[in-house]
Amino acid sequence: MANRKPRVVVTRKLPDAIETRMMELFDVQLNLDDEPMSKADLIEAVKTADVLVPTVTDHIDSGLLAQAGPDLRLIANYGTGVDHIDLATARQRNITITNTPDVLTEDTADMTMALILAVPRRLTEGERVMRSEDWKGWSPTWMLGHRIYGKRLGIIGMGRIGQAVARRARGFGLSIHYHNRRRLHEEVENELEATYWESLDQMLARMDIISINCPHTPATYHLLSARRLKLLQPHAYVVNTARGEVIDENALTRMLRADELAGAGLDVFEHEPAVNPKLMELSNVVLLPHMGSATVEGRIDMGEKVLINIKTFADGHNPPDRVISETF
Repeated sequence: MANRKPRVVVTRKLPDAIETRMMELFDVQLNLDDEPMSKADLIEAVKTADVLVPTVTDHIDSGLLAQAGPDLRLIANYGTGVDHIDLATARQRNITITNTPDVLTEDTADMTMALILAVPRRLTEGERVMRSEDWKGWSPTWMLGHRIYGKRLGIIGMGRIGQAVARRARGFGLSIHYHNRRRLHEEVENELEATYWESLDQMLARMDIISINCPHTPATYHLLSARRLKLLQPHAYVVNTARGEVIDENALTRMLRADELAGAGLDVFEHEPAVNPKLMELSNVVLLPHMGSATVEGRIDMGEKVLINIKTFADGHNPPDRVISETF
Protein backbone atom coordinates (compact mmCIF):
# COMPACT_ATOMS: atom_id res chain seq x y z
CA MET A 1 0.00 0.00 0.00
CA ALA A 2 2.95 2.31 0.66
CA ASN A 3 3.97 2.31 -3.04
CA ARG A 4 0.54 3.26 -4.43
CA LYS A 5 -2.59 5.11 -3.51
CA PRO A 6 -4.73 2.86 -1.33
CA ARG A 7 -8.10 1.86 -2.78
CA VAL A 8 -10.75 3.27 -0.46
CA VAL A 9 -14.44 2.37 -0.63
CA VAL A 10 -16.82 4.78 1.11
CA THR A 11 -20.25 3.35 1.89
CA ARG A 12 -22.24 6.61 2.30
CA LYS A 13 -22.19 10.20 1.04
CA LEU A 14 -19.79 12.33 3.09
CA PRO A 15 -19.41 16.14 3.16
CA ASP A 16 -18.15 17.49 -0.16
CA ALA A 17 -14.96 18.89 1.34
CA ILE A 18 -14.07 15.48 2.77
CA GLU A 19 -14.84 13.59 -0.44
CA THR A 20 -12.77 16.08 -2.45
CA ARG A 21 -9.76 15.64 -0.17
CA MET A 22 -10.17 11.85 -0.31
CA MET A 23 -10.10 11.96 -4.10
CA GLU A 24 -6.85 13.91 -3.95
CA LEU A 25 -5.18 11.51 -1.54
CA PHE A 26 -6.51 8.07 -2.42
CA ASP A 27 -8.04 5.88 -5.12
CA VAL A 28 -11.64 6.30 -3.97
CA GLN A 29 -15.00 4.76 -4.78
CA LEU A 30 -17.73 7.08 -3.48
CA ASN A 31 -21.41 6.43 -2.86
CA LEU A 32 -22.99 9.33 -4.74
CA ASP A 33 -26.58 8.14 -4.19
CA ASP A 34 -26.20 8.01 -0.39
CA GLU A 35 -28.29 4.85 -0.12
CA PRO A 36 -27.10 2.10 2.25
CA MET A 37 -25.06 -0.47 0.39
CA SER A 38 -26.67 -3.83 -0.28
CA LYS A 39 -25.08 -6.98 1.09
CA ALA A 40 -23.78 -7.77 -2.39
CA ASP A 41 -22.22 -4.30 -2.68
CA LEU A 42 -20.55 -4.63 0.71
CA ILE A 43 -19.16 -8.02 -0.24
CA GLU A 44 -17.69 -6.55 -3.43
CA ALA A 45 -16.28 -3.66 -1.40
CA VAL A 46 -14.45 -5.84 1.13
CA LYS A 47 -13.14 -8.07 -1.66
CA THR A 48 -11.57 -5.20 -3.60
CA ALA A 49 -10.72 -2.47 -1.09
CA ASP A 50 -7.57 -1.74 0.85
CA VAL A 51 -9.63 0.47 3.17
CA LEU A 52 -13.35 0.40 3.90
CA VAL A 53 -15.05 3.52 5.28
CA PRO A 54 -18.39 2.35 6.72
CA THR A 55 -20.98 4.06 8.88
CA VAL A 56 -23.43 2.91 11.54
CA THR A 57 -25.87 1.81 8.80
CA ASP A 58 -23.46 -0.90 7.61
CA HIS A 59 -23.32 -4.28 9.35
CA ILE A 60 -19.75 -5.50 9.15
CA ASP A 61 -20.31 -8.95 10.61
CA SER A 62 -18.19 -12.11 10.62
CA GLY A 63 -19.87 -13.44 7.48
CA LEU A 64 -18.97 -10.31 5.55
CA LEU A 65 -15.42 -10.20 6.86
CA ALA A 66 -14.94 -13.86 5.92
CA GLN A 67 -15.24 -12.78 2.29
CA ALA A 68 -12.75 -9.93 2.58
CA GLY A 69 -9.90 -9.87 0.12
CA PRO A 70 -6.27 -10.08 1.22
CA ASP A 71 -5.75 -6.34 0.68
CA LEU A 72 -8.36 -5.18 3.19
CA ARG A 73 -6.22 -4.06 6.10
CA LEU A 74 -8.13 -1.09 7.52
CA ILE A 75 -11.75 -0.32 8.35
CA ALA A 76 -11.83 3.43 9.03
CA ASN A 77 -15.26 3.88 10.57
CA TYR A 78 -17.01 7.19 10.01
CA GLY A 79 -18.42 7.53 13.51
CA THR A 80 -17.53 6.84 17.12
CA GLY A 81 -19.58 3.73 17.86
CA VAL A 82 -18.28 0.47 16.40
CA ASP A 83 -20.96 -1.93 17.61
CA HIS A 84 -21.90 -2.59 13.96
CA ILE A 85 -18.44 -4.09 13.34
CA ASP A 86 -17.36 -7.56 14.47
CA LEU A 87 -14.16 -6.48 16.20
CA ALA A 88 -13.09 -9.99 17.19
CA THR A 89 -13.26 -11.30 13.61
CA ALA A 90 -11.46 -8.20 12.33
CA ARG A 91 -8.62 -8.81 14.77
CA GLN A 92 -8.41 -12.45 13.75
CA ARG A 93 -8.02 -11.35 10.14
CA ASN A 94 -5.44 -8.70 11.09
CA ILE A 95 -7.71 -5.84 10.03
CA THR A 96 -7.20 -2.59 11.94
CA ILE A 97 -10.30 -0.68 13.06
CA THR A 98 -10.39 3.08 13.62
CA ASN A 99 -13.18 5.44 14.63
CA THR A 100 -13.73 9.17 15.13
CA PRO A 101 -13.82 9.89 18.89
CA ASP A 102 -14.02 13.27 20.65
CA VAL A 103 -15.37 15.33 17.75
CA LEU A 104 -19.02 14.46 18.45
CA THR A 105 -18.92 14.94 22.20
CA GLU A 106 -20.27 18.48 22.39
CA ASP A 107 -22.89 18.00 19.66
CA THR A 108 -24.31 14.87 21.29
CA ALA A 109 -24.27 16.46 24.72
CA ASP A 110 -26.16 19.46 23.32
CA MET A 111 -28.85 17.15 21.94
CA THR A 112 -29.05 15.24 25.21
CA MET A 113 -29.58 18.46 27.11
CA ALA A 114 -32.19 19.56 24.57
CA LEU A 115 -34.17 16.38 25.22
CA ILE A 116 -33.76 16.72 28.98
CA LEU A 117 -35.46 20.10 28.62
CA ALA A 118 -37.97 19.19 25.92
CA VAL A 119 -39.64 16.18 27.50
CA PRO A 120 -40.55 17.50 30.99
CA ARG A 121 -41.59 20.90 29.54
CA ARG A 122 -43.68 19.25 26.78
CA LEU A 123 -42.09 21.38 24.06
CA THR A 124 -42.99 19.20 21.09
CA GLU A 125 -46.56 18.78 22.35
CA GLY A 126 -46.92 22.55 22.46
CA GLU A 127 -45.39 22.93 19.01
CA ARG A 128 -47.87 20.43 17.57
CA VAL A 129 -50.78 22.36 19.10
CA MET A 130 -49.58 25.55 17.43
CA ARG A 131 -49.29 23.89 14.03
CA SER A 132 -52.75 22.35 14.36
CA GLU A 133 -54.17 25.84 15.01
CA ASP A 134 -56.02 24.50 18.07
CA TRP A 135 -54.52 26.98 20.51
CA LYS A 136 -57.23 29.01 22.24
CA GLY A 137 -54.89 31.23 24.23
CA TRP A 138 -53.07 31.17 27.54
CA SER A 139 -54.56 29.34 30.50
CA PRO A 140 -53.10 28.98 34.01
CA THR A 141 -53.61 25.21 34.17
CA TRP A 142 -53.10 24.12 30.56
CA MET A 143 -50.02 22.33 29.12
CA LEU A 144 -48.27 22.18 32.45
CA GLY A 145 -44.89 20.48 32.51
CA HIS A 146 -42.28 20.07 35.23
CA ARG A 147 -39.24 22.15 36.05
CA ILE A 148 -35.89 20.41 35.91
CA TYR A 149 -34.13 22.71 38.38
CA GLY A 150 -33.35 20.80 41.55
CA LYS A 151 -34.09 17.39 40.04
CA ARG A 152 -31.73 14.41 40.14
CA LEU A 153 -30.12 13.40 36.85
CA GLY A 154 -28.70 9.88 36.66
CA ILE A 155 -26.13 9.47 33.88
CA ILE A 156 -25.41 5.94 32.66
CA GLY A 157 -21.94 6.00 31.13
CA MET A 158 -19.66 8.80 32.34
CA GLY A 159 -17.23 8.98 29.45
CA ARG A 160 -16.58 12.10 27.38
CA ILE A 161 -20.22 12.59 26.42
CA GLY A 162 -21.58 11.77 29.86
CA GLN A 163 -19.24 14.30 31.45
CA ALA A 164 -20.18 16.94 28.86
CA VAL A 165 -23.86 16.32 29.68
CA ALA A 166 -23.08 16.68 33.39
CA ARG A 167 -21.41 20.07 32.82
CA ARG A 168 -24.44 21.35 30.94
CA ALA A 169 -26.91 19.92 33.43
CA ARG A 170 -25.18 21.58 36.37
CA GLY A 171 -25.85 24.92 34.72
CA PHE A 172 -29.58 24.13 34.82
CA GLY A 173 -29.46 23.31 38.52
CA LEU A 174 -29.67 19.53 38.23
CA SER A 175 -28.08 17.28 40.85
CA ILE A 176 -25.60 15.00 39.05
CA HIS A 177 -25.44 11.26 39.74
CA TYR A 178 -23.77 8.59 37.64
CA HIS A 179 -23.12 4.90 37.15
CA ASN A 180 -20.04 3.79 35.26
CA ARG A 181 -17.97 0.64 34.96
CA ARG A 182 -15.13 2.53 36.61
CA ARG A 183 -15.45 5.35 39.09
CA LEU A 184 -14.10 8.72 37.96
CA HIS A 185 -11.06 10.27 39.58
CA GLU A 186 -11.90 12.28 42.67
CA GLU A 187 -10.94 15.60 41.07
CA VAL A 188 -13.31 14.98 38.15
CA GLU A 189 -16.12 14.04 40.52
CA ASN A 190 -15.50 17.21 42.50
CA GLU A 191 -15.47 19.35 39.37
CA LEU A 192 -18.79 17.88 38.20
CA GLU A 193 -20.21 17.70 41.73
CA ALA A 194 -21.19 14.16 40.76
CA THR A 195 -22.30 11.32 43.03
CA TYR A 196 -21.13 7.83 42.03
CA TRP A 197 -23.43 4.81 42.34
CA GLU A 198 -21.76 1.43 42.14
CA SER A 199 -25.22 -0.15 41.92
CA LEU A 200 -27.16 0.84 38.82
CA ASP A 201 -30.34 -0.56 40.37
CA GLN A 202 -30.04 1.67 43.40
CA MET A 203 -29.39 4.75 41.29
CA LEU A 204 -32.34 4.12 38.97
CA ALA A 205 -34.77 3.90 41.88
CA ARG A 206 -33.82 7.38 43.10
CA MET A 207 -33.52 9.50 39.95
CA ASP A 208 -35.93 11.94 38.31
CA ILE A 209 -34.25 11.84 34.90
CA ILE A 210 -32.06 9.12 33.37
CA SER A 211 -29.63 9.92 30.55
CA ILE A 212 -28.08 7.03 28.64
CA ASN A 213 -24.60 7.86 27.36
CA CYS A 214 -22.84 4.48 27.19
CA PRO A 215 -21.86 2.50 24.08
CA HIS A 216 -23.70 -0.57 22.87
CA THR A 217 -21.63 -3.64 23.76
CA PRO A 218 -22.60 -7.19 24.72
CA ALA A 219 -22.44 -6.00 28.34
CA THR A 220 -24.84 -3.07 27.76
CA TYR A 221 -27.43 -4.80 25.55
CA HIS A 222 -30.78 -4.20 27.30
CA LEU A 223 -28.91 -2.73 30.24
CA LEU A 224 -32.21 -1.01 30.94
CA SER A 225 -34.19 -4.23 30.92
CA ALA A 226 -37.86 -4.57 31.80
CA ARG A 227 -36.80 -5.36 35.37
CA ARG A 228 -34.61 -2.28 35.66
CA LEU A 229 -37.16 0.02 34.03
CA LYS A 230 -39.62 -1.09 36.71
CA LEU A 231 -37.24 0.36 39.31
CA LEU A 232 -37.81 3.87 38.00
CA GLN A 233 -40.35 6.05 39.75
CA PRO A 234 -43.54 6.92 37.81
CA HIS A 235 -42.51 10.58 37.56
CA ALA A 236 -39.13 9.74 35.95
CA TYR A 237 -38.05 10.55 32.41
CA VAL A 238 -35.66 8.55 30.20
CA VAL A 239 -33.40 10.20 27.60
CA ASN A 240 -31.32 8.14 25.15
CA THR A 241 -28.85 9.61 22.67
CA ALA A 242 -26.46 6.62 22.77
CA ARG A 243 -27.71 3.39 21.17
CA GLY A 244 -31.23 2.02 21.04
CA GLU A 245 -30.16 -1.49 21.98
CA VAL A 246 -29.27 -0.35 25.50
CA ILE A 247 -33.01 -0.14 26.34
CA ASP A 248 -35.62 -2.87 26.06
CA GLU A 249 -37.76 -0.75 23.75
CA ASN A 250 -40.87 -2.90 24.01
CA ALA A 251 -40.79 -2.74 27.81
CA LEU A 252 -40.21 1.02 27.72
CA THR A 253 -43.17 1.47 25.37
CA ARG A 254 -45.46 -0.60 27.57
CA MET A 255 -44.55 1.43 30.65
CA LEU A 256 -45.01 4.76 28.88
CA ARG A 257 -48.42 3.66 27.59
CA ALA A 258 -49.42 2.57 31.10
CA ASP A 259 -48.24 5.88 32.65
CA GLU A 260 -45.65 3.98 34.67
CA LEU A 261 -43.10 6.51 33.41
CA ALA A 262 -43.62 10.23 32.83
CA GLY A 263 -41.97 10.41 29.42
CA ALA A 264 -38.97 9.74 27.21
CA GLY A 265 -36.72 11.54 24.75
CA LEU A 266 -35.25 9.17 22.18
CA ASP A 267 -32.79 9.92 19.39
CA VAL A 268 -31.93 6.24 18.83
CA PHE A 269 -33.99 3.08 18.52
CA GLU A 270 -33.47 -0.62 19.05
CA HIS A 271 -34.30 -1.63 15.46
CA GLU A 272 -33.35 1.47 13.47
CA PRO A 273 -34.68 2.75 11.18
CA ALA A 274 -37.83 0.92 12.34
CA VAL A 275 -39.60 2.45 15.33
CA ASN A 276 -42.24 0.74 17.43
CA PRO A 277 -45.58 2.11 16.05
CA LYS A 278 -47.03 2.15 19.57
CA LEU A 279 -44.16 4.38 20.66
CA MET A 280 -44.98 6.84 17.89
CA GLU A 281 -48.57 7.15 19.13
CA LEU A 282 -47.52 8.53 22.53
CA SER A 283 -47.69 12.24 23.26
CA ASN A 284 -45.27 12.04 26.20
CA VAL A 285 -42.36 10.97 23.99
CA VAL A 286 -40.02 13.13 21.89
CA LEU A 287 -38.69 11.13 18.93
CA LEU A 288 -35.74 12.29 16.83
CA PRO A 289 -34.19 10.61 13.76
CA HIS A 290 -30.71 9.80 15.15
CA MET A 291 -29.53 13.39 14.79
CA GLY A 292 -27.57 13.84 18.01
CA SER A 293 -24.30 14.38 16.16
CA ALA A 294 -25.84 15.99 13.07
CA THR A 295 -24.02 19.28 12.77
CA VAL A 296 -22.08 20.51 9.76
CA GLU A 297 -19.04 21.06 11.93
CA GLY A 298 -19.25 17.62 13.48
CA ARG A 299 -19.59 15.78 10.18
CA ILE A 300 -16.58 17.59 8.72
CA ASP A 301 -14.52 16.93 11.86
CA MET A 302 -15.45 13.23 11.60
CA GLY A 303 -14.26 13.17 8.01
CA GLU A 304 -10.98 14.85 8.92
CA LYS A 305 -10.31 12.11 11.46
CA VAL A 306 -11.06 9.43 8.85
CA LEU A 307 -8.59 11.09 6.48
CA ILE A 308 -5.86 11.23 9.12
CA ASN A 309 -6.42 7.62 10.14
CA ILE A 310 -6.21 6.36 6.54
CA LYS A 311 -3.20 8.50 5.65
CA THR A 312 -1.29 7.52 8.80
CA PHE A 313 -2.04 3.84 8.22
CA ALA A 314 -1.09 4.03 4.54
CA ASP A 315 2.23 5.61 5.55
CA GLY A 316 3.01 2.57 7.69
CA HIS A 317 2.19 3.96 11.13
CA ASN A 318 -0.42 3.15 13.76
CA PRO A 319 -3.42 5.42 13.18
CA PRO A 320 -4.25 7.73 16.09
CA ASP A 321 -7.82 6.49 16.56
CA ARG A 322 -7.20 2.75 16.52
CA VAL A 323 -9.97 0.86 18.35
CA ILE A 324 -8.48 -1.53 20.88
CA SER A 325 -11.70 -2.50 22.64
CA GLU A 326 -15.06 -0.97 23.50
CA THR A 327 -16.09 -1.00 27.11
CA PHE A 328 -18.76 0.57 29.30
